[in-house]
Amino acid sequence: MMLESLLLSTVPGIRHAFFTRAGGVSAGIYAGLNGGLGSNDDPDKVQENRQRMAAALAVAPDKLLTLYQVHSPDVVVVDRPWDTAARPKADAMVTKVPGVALGVTTADCGPVLFVDPTAKVIGAAHAGWKGALTGVLESTLDAMETLGASRDGVIAAIGPMIRQRNYEVGLDFISRFEEADVDNARFFASASRHGHAMFDLAGYIHARLQKAGVLMVDDLDLCTYADEASFYSYRRSTHRKEPDYGRHVHAIVLDG
Repeated sequence: MMLESLLLSTVPGIRHAFFTRAGGVSAGIYAGLNGGLGSNDDPDKVQENRQRMAAALAVAPDKLLTLYQVHSPDVVVVDRPWDTAARPKADAMVTKVPGVALGVTTADCGPVLFVDPTAKVIGAAHAGWKGALTGVLESTLDAMETLGASRDGVIAAIGPMIRQRNYEVGLDFISRFEEADVDNARFFASASRHGHAMFDLAGYIHARLQKAGVLMVDDLDLCTYADEASFYSYRRSTHRKEPDYGRHVHAIVLDG
């Protein structure tokens, strides 16, 4: 049902989970633990799945928070829970409030969980290619620092996402990254199709974190596209021309 980062697991006073699709009640193309409020799955089943995730994190269901994600660099500082119908439009959250689980939803994009063990500040970011390129990781660290964190003391964990061997992109995509920084060419490998390349999103996220000053980064090195039994995948569903896809929730919470 849930995976953990070895690095984050060594930190006292927090709980975290990268949830797989195992252990849920959804059926059909959503089979398993679909936590996507924006999916077309039966809302009652999504709520049951989210309640199971909240229980695994030892928080009340209304304290497992997720955002209306828009592939932005925007971050919310959380000081209290909100109603899911009024969730903010952003792609990352930070808090120092115990007992509030910060969750991001993904189905190929990169989930990144953060903690400063000394300052007791946590964060969670949804880092797809657009959010990573436009600075969602750095924005998360900036927001954590406003709460007293120090980025050189932050531990970050990169969860399951689509990996380079399954992430084929076109020339426009490549150009966008190389125009931002010529050094970004190192995150692209040759593809079988002319004019295409294979993009290393996880490597790019890791490099951005290191450049931002994060010294401790753990990568679970798991591919959502390749492992259908364990993970939902937007791109896999698109290739199969399925009408929708499930979403994972990945979350972190301070004890309290």
